[in-house]
Amino acid sequence: MADASAPRKRVRPRKFVGSTKAPLSSSSSIPPLNSIPQSLLQNEALNAAISALPSNYSFEIHKTLAHIQRHSSTMVALQLPEGLQMYACAIADIIERFSDALTVVLADVTYGACCVDDYTAKALGCDLLVHYGHSCLVPVDVTTGIRTLYIFVEIAIDEKHLVETVRLNLPDTKDRFLESLEEERAAGETITSGLKQHLAITHDGEDKESKEESAVGPPTSLALVSTIQFVSALSRLKESLSSPLLNSSSPNLWPGPYVATVPRSHPLSPGEILGCTAPRLPDAPDAFIYLGDGRFHLEAAMIANPGVPAFRYDPYSKKLTREGYDHVRMRDTRLKAVKNAEGKGTWGVILGTLGRQGNPGHLKAISSLALSGNQISSITPIPILLSELSPAKLALFNDSIDVFVQTSCPRLSIDWGAAFEKPLLSVYESGVALGKWGGWWEDGEYPMDFYARGSRWVEARKNGEFITA
Repeated sequence: MADASAPRKRVRPRKFVGSTKAPLSSSSSIPPLNSIPQSLLQNEALNAAISALPSNYSFEIHKTLAHIQRHSSTMVALQLPEGLQMYACAIADIIERFSDALTVVLADVTYGACCVDDYTAKALGCDLLVHYGHSCLVPVDVTTGIRTLYIFVEIAIDEKHLVETVRLNLPDTKDRFLESLEEERAAGETITSGLKQHLAITHDGEDKESKEESAVGPPTSLALVSTIQFVSALSRLKESLSSPLLNSSSPNLWPGPYVATVPRSHPLSPGEILGCTAPRLPDAPDAFIYLGDGRFHLEAAMIANPGVPAFRYDPYSKKLTREGYDHVRMRDTRLKAVKNAEGKGTWGVILGTLGRQGNPGHLKAISSLALSGNQISSITPIPILLSELSPAKLALFNDSIDVFVQTSCPRLSIDWGAAFEKPLLSVYESGVALGKWGGWWEDGEYPMDFYARGSRWVEARKNGEFITA
């Protein structure tokens, strides 16, 4: 009898590239992904191998192996963002040791879920692509010809410290909270665009009685957002802040309940935001808290909600900071680009080829709009396929192209557009320049809904034309 704890013996030759003959199972016959066989869960050798990976990172190895077994996968592509790339070889070794599958690591840069590279995986003969660190932004029924498994890689953090940091620094009543924002300005530097202020836990000068007295009046309302790695922690943070603090060991924490909400922009998970997609909050909260490192995703929420104060809790440094964004400069810069593009004759419409960043529907919609004759002068669209943009790359076109429109990510235009010699418009900005819809200077809103369900950008991906909503 075979030893279930021993690695499975490979019985076929290695193969790294080429087509696969493995049939794709019907989705209707697939049992739930959480039905992992006990032979995997209780495999001591497997669990020992998994223990070599960081314990606070959930790579869901058991789930991956169960998926491989269930569908008899023979060649597995692993795609990880650069921050997780260091674990790629260890994961590949575990998969090859405890299954009959071979692995391929896709090491091209991965900026987000939009970069899921099913095309390359399929070309290499893989029958399963495991994409780590992002949610299922590109539907699995779109990545045809290859199965795609998304592993969020949830990260465990010090949630007690998170709750206490929020309660120590952010008053639990609206009036006191708004006063504290003004006090921050009066105490030192003015909080201007881009200025970051650290809010550290300190007990100096705090008074328990004053905080108990603060629990009078409307509670502070907080919107909670994060990346996919921390959405579970975000849900628990909401529960903690929504209830009054009882029997606290610290007299310096604001004890009252907050009005905590977790906004959602479908199809993303509750609280999840992307650098291009964040919910616009119609009932503006007193502030929103972003749980995560870096500012890229946070800035999308700030662009979508310019009037809402923003705080960021970094789970690695364990610091809470007040964050700012130069909305005036951003909008002025993008307005200049749009105005410079109006009426220009030749437009290079760039279809991003880094994974699924670009979309033929957007290419078709923009090209059709440019040829529709609604603009002042005739515009000739020229399709360009490009994986990554750079000023040097686009400068090679010299004066043959007057305006570039990139379909990969709106943040490329917002964050880096000023570095390009010619106007570099996003999909949204191209419609403004062509007169299809009004600009943000008219309605006050710069949209951050690139993947939001029902947005004109999502509809254009499917239909190849823009809706007029």
